[in-house]
Amino acid sequence: MITHLLTRIDLLMNSFSKGQKKIALYIEEHYDKAAFMTASKLGETVGVSESTVVRFATELGYDGYPKLQKAMQEMIRNKLTSVQRIEVTSSRIGNDNVLDSVLNQDIDKIRRTIEETSHRDFNRAVDEICKADRIYIFGVRSTAAIASFLAYYFELIFDNVRVINSTSPASTYEHIFRITENDVMIGISFPRYSTMAVEAMNFARSRGAHAIAITDSMGSPLVQSADSVLIARSDMASIVDSLVAPLSLINALIVATVLKKKDEVSETFKSLEQVWNRDGVYANHEKTLDMADNDDK
Repeated sequence: MITHLLTRIDLLMNSFSKGQKKIALYIEEHYDKAAFMTASKLGETVGVSESTVVRFATELGYDGYPKLQKAMQEMIRNKLTSVQRIEVTSSRIGNDNVLDSVLNQDIDKIRRTIEETSHRDFNRAVDEICKADRIYIFGVRSTAAIASFLAYYFELIFDNVRVINSTSPASTYEHIFRITENDVMIGISFPRYSTMAVEAMNFARSRGAHAIAITDSMGSPLVQSADSVLIARSDMASIVDSLVAPLSLINALIVATVLKKKDEVSETFKSLEQVWNRDGVYANHEKTLDMADNDDK
């Protein structure tokens, strides 16, 4: 995608107006910043009008500025360093209310996830998970948290769950070398993508296992080895990885699995509730209130 956009610019550079050339040169040198600017902001930055920016996008062959902006964002996917993330986040939020800004951005990611996730792939993933002999879940670094969350609930539902959270090739292959065509591999990775996640998915696919990718776009390297692709939008240009939409997608995956195995899971949780009550795993609200009343006395 980088080559594609920059090649377009290079091929058309001589035909651009003076203002359009300013935009082109800025994008070539600062596409990591331009990718998150509105047309108005980009125009203000380079010293041209908003309409000039919009015409520039059309001149490049894009159906409006949002499509050009998306192309620039694809260029930086998996490319930003941690320092660049801080700079971009500072530029995007500035002096605005951080709480409102971050929450609104997360709301937008969930909305885009609803629009972009394939219901067919989602339903197929649920079916494959429910009939699998073994379920392998791969998630490292920031995605290790949501991989563990998924594994926690799946371990209550199934007795065949394996979690891999190592970036070591030797350790990873020790965990998955028995994988077969009767198993499922759930690979979770977002920019900056884990090399080991890609290799684990490739290995699972080579063994005939059903590979499920939970990632941010069809341009993700996990997609090439996936039988089912579940898209959840993340923010690769934030100081921290935004995993709100991925976690929401995983919630849906857990709920769909429980509903598909409703009777069996109900029996399991009846037994678990007895154990939890016996061992006092969860605080008894009424007992806590009584203790508080006694303390007041």
